[in-house]
Amino acid sequence: MSTSTASFDTLDDLDPGQRVLVRLDLNSPIEDGEPQDNRRFERHAETVRELAEAGHRVVLLAHQGRPGRDDFVSLAGHADILAAHLDREVAFVEDTYGERAVDAIEALGAGEVLLLENTRMCEDELPEEAPEAKAETEFVRALAPHFDAYVNDAYSAAHRSHASLVGFPLVLPAYAGRVMETEYGANTAIASKEFDGRVTMVVGGTKATDVIDVMDNLGDTVDDFLLGGIAGELFLRADGRPLGFDLDPEQDLYDSQWEANHDLVEGMLTERRDQITLATDLAYDDGGERAEVDVADIDEKDVSYLDVGTRTAEAYADVVRDSEAVFVKGALGVFEEEAFSVGTVTVLEAIAETDCFSVVGGGDTSRAIGMCGLNEADFDHVSIAGGAYIRALTGQPLAGVEALKRS
Repeated sequence: MSTSTASFDTLDDLDPGQRVLVRLDLNSPIEDGEPQDNRRFERHAETVRELAEAGHRVVLLAHQGRPGRDDFVSLAGHADILAAHLDREVAFVEDTYGERAVDAIEALGAGEVLLLENTRMCEDELPEEAPEAKAETEFVRALAPHFDAYVNDAYSAAHRSHASLVGFPLVLPAYAGRVMETEYGANTAIASKEFDGRVTMVVGGTKATDVIDVMDNLGDTVDDFLLGGIAGELFLRADGRPLGFDLDPEQDLYDSQWEANHDLVEGMLTERRDQITLATDLAYDDGGERAEVDVADIDEKDVSYLDVGTRTAEAYADVVRDSEAVFVKGALGVFEEEAFSVGTVTVLEAIAETDCFSVVGGGDTSRAIGMCGLNEADFDHVSIAGGAYIRALTGQPLAGVEALKRS
C-alpha cells in the first residue's frame, strides 16, 4: 500500500518564535445561548497546544453560526471550553481586527493564546469570492501585518472560500495545522492510496445526490458499496421495490430527491450493479418496538423504515471483515434511537475488530462511535468534517486546501 503526500507546508516547517494566526473550526451546537463542548475542541487543542508549548504567540480565528440564525453568537464561551482542553488560559477579545484586537495581539507573550471574536461578524468574511478578492479585504489587510505566519487547521470549513480561510495564505507564509494535515491525508486516502485487497464503502445518510457523486467519483476504486439510510431506500425504489417515497405529504425526505435524481440513481444501479449491495430487510417501529420485514415481502410502503434489518447488517459486517480498507459516509439508520442503531453499530463494530484501514465520517455519523461505546483508537481516522469530507470523496477541490498549496 503506497501513500501520496500533500503539497503544502505543515507545522514541521514553521520557524520558531513566530506570532501565528491560526484558523480553527469551533462551530458548535448552541443551547440557551452557550456553546456545547464537542470533538472539534479536543482535536484543535492538539494544534494549539503544540504551538503554545513551542513558544509561539498564538492568535485564534474561528466562526460560529451565520448571521440571522439562533446559533450566531460570540466566541467568549468557546474560549473557556478550549482553555479546559488546553489546561491553559485562552484570552478573549470582543473584536476581530480593530484597535482592541490589535492591542491584544501586540501584548501577547510567548506561549500565550488569544481568541478573537467570531469571524462571521466581519462583513468581509462570508461572501464566497476568489482568494485574490479575499486577500484584498480590509479584514485581511488590517490583520495580516501583525503576524509572521498563518496556520489553517479548519479542514471542516475548507470547502468555503471565506476571507479567514483563503485570504491570509496569499499574504502570509501559510501552514497546515495538525487537524488539517490529518483530515486531508485520511479523507483523500481512498483516491491517493493503493490497496492490495478489497475496498468497501458504507454509504448511507439522507442526501441521494451526495451518494451518487461519491459513487460516481470512486466507482473505479471501490469494490463494494453497501447502501442504507434514505439514499439506500431510493436505490431500492430504482430497483423496482415499492419503497423510497414519503408517506406524509408534509414530510419531504424522498419524493423531491427522487424527482431530481431518479435518472442518475437508475443509471448508477444499472452501470455498477455488481458493486452495489442493497438491504434485503428493513426495520420499523411497531408500537414502540423494533420490527423487521424482508424487502421481498413488502407489497406497499405503509410504515417508515428507520434502519436496515439485522440480516442486512450482519451481511454488511461480513463484507467489512473481508476488506483491506473501509470508508463510511453516512449512517445506515436512525442510530440516535437505540432500537434503530443496529445497522450502523454492527458495521462500526466489525470495522473496529478488523485489521483494515478505516475512515469514518460524513455529517454526524462519527458521533455513533462514542454513543455505542466504541473506541476511536480502533479506527484509523474519525473525521470531524461534514461538507469537506463529502467534497474530498467526490473529488472536488477544497478552497482552503488549494490556498495552502499556493502559499
